[in-house]
This record gives sequence, structure tokens and C-alpha cells, in this order.
Amino acid sequence: MHCVRRRLRLRAAALTAALSALLLAPLPAAPRAQAASTLVNAGFESDGTGTATPAGWSTYSATGHHAASFTEAGGRGGGHRLSHWSSSAYRVETYQYLSGLANGTYTLSAWVRSSGGQNAAHLALRNCGSAEQRTDLPVTPNGAWIRIVTSVRVTTGACTVSVNSDARAGNWLNVDDLTLTPGSTGLAVKGVDLSSLRKSEDLGGIYRGGTGTAGDPVALLRNAGATYGRLKVWVNPADGYNDKARVLATAQRVKAQGMKLLVDFHYSDIWADPGAQTKPAAWQGHAYDRLRTDVYDHTYDVLNALKAQGTPADMVQIGNEINTGMLWPEGSTTDWPRLAGLLKSGIAAAKAVSPSAQIALHLAHGGDNALYRNWFDNAAAQGVPYDVIALSFYGYWHGPLSALQANLDDVSARYGKKVLVVETAYPFRLDSEDAHENIIDRTSELVPGYPASPAGQSAWLRDVMNVVEAVPNGRGLGVVYWEPAWTAVAGNGWDPADPASGNGWENQALFDYDSRLLPAASWFAHR
Repeated sequence: MHCVRRRLRLRAAALTAALSALLLAPLPAAPRAQAASTLVNAGFESDGTGTATPAGWSTYSATGHHAASFTEAGGRGGGHRLSHWSSSAYRVETYQYLSGLANGTYTLSAWVRSSGGQNAAHLALRNCGSAEQRTDLPVTPNGAWIRIVTSVRVTTGACTVSVNSDARAGNWLNVDDLTLTPGSTGLAVKGVDLSSLRKSEDLGGIYRGGTGTAGDPVALLRNAGATYGRLKVWVNPADGYNDKARVLATAQRVKAQGMKLLVDFHYSDIWADPGAQTKPAAWQGHAYDRLRTDVYDHTYDVLNALKAQGTPADMVQIGNEINTGMLWPEGSTTDWPRLAGLLKSGIAAAKAVSPSAQIALHLAHGGDNALYRNWFDNAAAQGVPYDVIALSFYGYWHGPLSALQANLDDVSARYGKKVLVVETAYPFRLDSEDAHENIIDRTSELVPGYPASPAGQSAWLRDVMNVVEAVPNGRGLGVVYWEPAWTAVAGNGWDPADPASGNGWENQALFDYDSRLLPAASWFAHR
């Protein structure tokens, strides 16, 4: 992707001139570029290859590395792109100052790539009359371009668009095809799945803030910025947890913190996912028409009880990871008319209780666009009504962030729906706290560029949120972190029928092995 020898030749003369200029200029702050009211040369096509300061832009480096910013061949939309790179550690900013703007909210969009490894690599909108806004560049090990956005309120008629690197030797980034348009971005749903919490606490689980003081985990996550709590519902689980009564109790805690509630119906006594959609024991042997009634009655019963106690659901998920259908075999995707009938029964019950509740349909494998097109084309053909396309996206299983973005962009436009990453997570370490092997416990299983560390976990959640925020037309609804409170507590394992079963998830929780809230949780407060 980069030709080091060619760059060194290009920089030899440029660096001498840049250093001479640096001696004559003050360093405390970058000077303003010539002002314009619209972005100039936003695709970096005006200068060709090797230009250290592209037309319309300015370059500043507190370390004297002006030549670390340059244009080169290989643009996303055209022939060229902006790059930051140096053979030694560097700090550089490429920026453009805009004036004559009408006051209001603006969104900066850009296509980016990055090696990762920098101390910082971000887009920024600053000097706009309000607080500076930034969006960090994701790591792109597959070389694919990813679109990111950031928005700011302009109150002084002016703003600076900025591309920043604080990088180690050899780190690089590419930026291309920037736009600055009126409008704002942000995420309405910054959620946490708290389904395992009640059992953990009943068995002695303790949760602490970042300073080590014990506290209510719901309050700790809410104070970190979480706005939604997600709770799964099982019909008659072996251990009694995640049933109607326990869901009602935890829902009260979620709502007491001022959070909204997402109710996740599995229509099973145990885990429902693409590989298992087992009917509840009480529904075994029921004919198809009776199953439709079962789905309606169960959905209505739980949601009506929530409403009656003053904690109504704000969003309802009809089925969990239903790639292959639900309530097998009757509700398999091999028989879409019957699957659609079951879905419609659940949806009708939800709307009967709470007409304003959003209805979500949830699949796994969030980077598989062919799966989503096939599934939701069938749902549309059967007239299944819903509001939200919900996805599970775990990067170590489901592909690169670029695949997630391509799928989110496509399905949100194709079906005119909002999209929600309703499950994601990432490890902050690889070793296990209990005797049970962790699901992700080898370096080879990790997403390239995201180490199993608190910083790697933070970067993963940040970058998934940034990808969702960038979905066009404001259709990126948000992100839910799966089971942040499922720490290693004896008895709270994977199998509700086996108290001795272990937990393979504690290294992906948002509380560390000392029960302290991890830094990744702070990203819930971002925009």
C-alpha cells in the first residue's frame, strides 16, 4: 500500500523546506488556512501525487513533520487520497478553515483507512464556537475504506475541519471524499444486556466503579452513559431466571435509572440462536395454530405485566437470532408462510399492549449481506410489519467492520428501516477467571488491530458505535453491549440446568476480574 523508497525521495527536499519554515513560525497553535465557505479539494484531486500541503488545505506539525502529510495515488472515489505517514514518530494535522457558514449543526463525513497503532488518529471539527467534536479512525486491516462522521454546532459562522495523527514510526492513515453538510448525528440506543445480572447478584456477584467502590451495576452503567437495558425472556427456564417474574424485577431497576427497556423474547426455555430454536417444554406437541396462540399469549402476558407495574417496554424483539426461524420445526425458514404467521402473532401482541413500542427482528452474522437480503426480502413478501433490523456482530466471528457497514447501509436503504447492533462484545484479556474455558481465549481468534486489553475492548466498542452512527439518513439507531455484567460467579454458568457449568464470557464483560468497571463503558457517553 505504501512505497517507502518513493516517499523518502519525495520528502527529502520537502522536509528541508518545512524545517526552515518551522524555525520562522511559532509552534503553540496551527495557523488558519485561507478561509472558504465550503470544503475545497475534498477529494484531494487538485494536486496529484506527492503534495505535502494539498490545495485548499494547510499542514501543521509541532514535531516538524510537515512532510508526513501528503497526497498520493489510490483514492476511494478518484485518483488520489490524503495520507499521513513517516518513517519516524510524528504528529501532524491537515486542516481547512471555513468561514461564512450559517450557524447551525453540521456533519463531517469522510472515508478513511488506518494501520492502527497510533497514539491518536481522528477527524475533528474545532473552532466552531462549541466544544470540539472528534471521531477516531478505525483499524482497517483488510484495506477496505470505512465511512465515519462527526457533527458539531456552529455558533460563530466559522469552523475548522481537521485530520490529525499522533503516530509511531510507520503508522499510516488515508482520508478521502470529505463532505460537510447541515445536520447532526448521534445514537439513540447505547444499551447493555443485563439478563444475567439478577442471578449473578443472588449468587454473590459484586460490582464496583472504576475507583473500586462497590455500587449498583445498573447505576454504574447508566452513569457511564448507557440509555437502554435489554432483558431476555425464557418461558420456563430450569433455574427460574430470565422468566417473567425475574424480568419484571430487573425491569424496575432499569427504569428506575431513567433508562429505556428492550425486551428480547426467545420463545424457548433456553438459548435460542441460529443453531437452536427449541420450543418450550410446555408447547411441545402443539399444532401450528396453537403455537400462534402460545406466542401471542406469552408475549401479551409479559408485556402487559411490565406495563401494569409502570415499566413498559420501549422496544420488543420478536425472536432471538432467528436466521433459521423460530420454534422449530414449524417456524423454520424452510416454510416462510408459517414463520411469518408466528412473527405476526408476537408483533400483534406487542402492539396490542404498547402501540408505540418499536418492533425489532433480530438476526446474527451482521456482516452477511446476502443472508439479510434473503431473510428480509422474504419477510417483506409475507407482509411482516416491523420497525428495526437488529443485528448481532462479533468481529471475531462475523467479519470486518467494513462488512458490517456495507450491510447496515444496504438494508437500511433497501427496507427503509432503522438498524441496531443489538449484540456485540470484545475481550479485555484472554485468560479465564474460573475453571471454564473462555469462548475467545487465543490471540489467533482476535480481530486484527484490536488486542485483548482494556484499550482493545474500548476501541472495538467505539468503532462499532462509529460505524452505526455513520449509517446514512439517520437510520443508525445504536449499539447494545451483550452481557457486560456476566462476571465469573460460581453457579452462574452457561447451562441453566447445571449449577456446575462455567462462564466462558467473563473476559468480555465490562467489569474486570476485580469487579471494576472497565474504560470501554465510558464510550456510552460519547454523543
